[in-house]
Amino acid sequence: MMYTNLIIVTILTFILNLPFGYLRSKVKKLSFKWFLYIHLPIPFIVLMRYSFHLGFKWWTYPFLVAAFFSGQLIGKKIGEKYNLI
Repeated sequence: MMYTNLIIVTILTFILNLPFGYLRSKVKKLSFKWFLYIHLPIPFIVLMRYSFHLGFKWWTYPFLVAAFFSGQLIGKKIGEKYNLI
């Protein structure tokens, strides 16, 4: 059950960060919005960790940190390739 919850939260973390990475690609680097788009998903991820009873166990960090940054990176790449907004 714990591993299933970790997989679900990892996938949701990745999906949640895609639009924020996309939006981050549209603003000036190191601007207020740039920092906002990086940090805004974090409270939702913390809420998901508690909702799925993962807490902050050390072995969950590699999965969720990788999902966070890969979602941001791929969202940014999509934003750079496709100028949708």
